[in-house]
Amino acid sequence: MASVTIYDVAAQAGVSIKTVSRVMNAEPNVRPATREKVAAAAEALGYHPNLSARSLAGSKSFVIAAFVDASLTMDHWRSERGADYLSRIQLGATGPCRELGYHFLLELIDHDTPRVRQEVGNLLAALKPDGVLLTPPSSDDQTVLDLLKKSHTPYVRLGPERDAGGGLRLKMDDRAAAALMTEHLIGLGHRRIGFVQGDRRYGSSRAREQGFVDAMAAHGLAVSPDWIRAGDFTFQSGVDAARGLLALAARPTAIFASNDDMALGCLSAIADAGLSTPEHISVAGFDDSSSARFSRPQLTTMRQPLVEMATYATRALIQGEVAADCDQDAVGHLPPSELILRKSTAPPAA
Repeated sequence: MASVTIYDVAAQAGVSIKTVSRVMNAEPNVRPATREKVAAAAEALGYHPNLSARSLAGSKSFVIAAFVDASLTMDHWRSERGADYLSRIQLGATGPCRELGYHFLLELIDHDTPRVRQEVGNLLAALKPDGVLLTPPSSDDQTVLDLLKKSHTPYVRLGPERDAGGGLRLKMDDRAAAALMTEHLIGLGHRRIGFVQGDRRYGSSRAREQGFVDAMAAHGLAVSPDWIRAGDFTFQSGVDAARGLLALAARPTAIFASNDDMALGCLSAIADAGLSTPEHISVAGFDDSSSARFSRPQLTTMRQPLVEMATYATRALIQGEVAADCDQDAVGHLPPSELILRKSTAPPAA
């Protein structure tokens, strides 16, 4: 049986070969009705475009890549606690890629080695992606940005710390979101609030800490240096931070951790100490990961629109809305962060 060709799809849909090609290549300026007609014809005939042939026929690779931090990702995988941030980025990017005939690849970038230039250069040369999603710290790594510009690869920076760097920038206001969570704890009556920092390499970590300090200062509440504990976004760092806070003579009545994994570590340390949440100590997190809904008690947290950010960014790259060497300063229309109230926070015990 002869294989189905693009000519067969064009005849079935009653359109030109060029129109079928534009639909298969996810090019803009095709009417939705025409796109649906071509897709229906291709499905009815069992036509599947060959990725290699499509790549050879034009300048596109039909690949969207995401650069993520190797050390933090591997730590999450080795600990078997998963990486919810990464999963939500994948979820947001995979949808438009599947819809528009692209492949989505995840690439680990080791920013702690001097080989990052060679590593990223080799990736771009081998994959020739049509676009790249940059997550922190890649979104602010000047070496990575320079290589993308040199290769004329469009990119979107998710959660960058600084404005400079070109590309489309998509970020939430971590400082305002952290202040909102702190306001919630203060509103419940807490005055001694512990804070667990995130990895200091990430601008979002410093912004969240500043939001916490802002809200405490706005209410005239002093922040003891002992109440701020180092963390690195991992579960174990949350355990260690909470143990330090629990050992204080005047321990906090609430703990705000910079992400959910560390907040879950705090819950574990509190339980190990024979205490309960929120009866003895309230705990709040940040991100609204899936584990926040499955913990006991369920975790009060700040939801950030990671899935929506990744979806918006991927669609913009595929549809050619982000030009290579672009210096635009656009944020797009994304839902704001949201305070998610659950069972892990309550007024302090009398």
